[in-house]
Amino acid sequence: MNGRRERWTPGRVLVHAFLVFFTIGTVYPILQIVTISLRPSDQLYSTSLALVPDGATLRAYRVMLFEKPFLLWLRNSFVVSMAVTLLGVTLASTAAYAFSRFRFAGRQQGLYLFLMTQMFPATMLMLPLYVLLKALHLLDTFAGLVVAYTATALPFCVWTMRGYYDTIPVELEQAAMIDGCTPWQAFTRVTLPLAAPALAITALFSFMAAWSEFLVARIVISQQQLYTLPLGLESLAGQFQTEWANYAAGSLLICVPVMVMFVALNRWIVGGLSLGGVKG
Repeated sequence: MNGRRERWTPGRVLVHAFLVFFTIGTVYPILQIVTISLRPSDQLYSTSLALVPDGATLRAYRVMLFEKPFLLWLRNSFVVSMAVTLLGVTLASTAAYAFSRFRFAGRQQGLYLFLMTQMFPATMLMLPLYVLLKALHLLDTFAGLVVAYTATALPFCVWTMRGYYDTIPVELEQAAMIDGCTPWQAFTRVTLPLAAPALAITALFSFMAAWSEFLVARIVISQQQLYTLPLGLESLAGQFQTEWANYAAGSLLICVPVMVMFVALNRWIVGGLSLGGVKG
């Protein structure tokens, strides 16, 4: 080894110990959810801390997939989340480009207004959101959820995309226009492909904002055939008894699409997070 061996000082040991305990504290609750999902029906209220329960079974997963309307909830969530992702990426990529490349009256004020919307808790927006969607006849519709989720995710996505656009030299677009491209062609053929990491971040954030959201869905949707995954899981909690094993199994199944999407976009996510914050 050419490098000098690092010494384990007391401070270094404490930092590593803290990281180990922090990791255990983060992973252990997830393992407990896995454990609950594997418990047989006669052990649902067990206080055992064993990670693999006695008589472990996959019955809860079979119940969720084949006896509960889980696939209907999955379809509804997928439709809403994909619509929010496509709409969010389209609006954020174009709006952020305008804020990055053009100078117009109210530009800075508009950016700060986008930022200010993130300062208010979601509960403050529930009443005006309900009144607005009712006036537009969008209650109990997927369109109402898409509008609400897109409006929630858009400010963060615009700021992320705008910061990334600022790192792309405008001279590349100018060279493309000298070669005969229109401004739109220079944007779609030069700038947008270079902004792939930021687009990945925008797509992932938009998808997650819609996939696991409960509060807005609880207010907008009341018909059971329109339930998304969070609403469907909430319906498993009865007044006197909760289907804990099914609830835990459903919670784990919900995580799978997000994990798959994260892995698929992982190669662009790191670059998008690091370079998107260079300029604010």
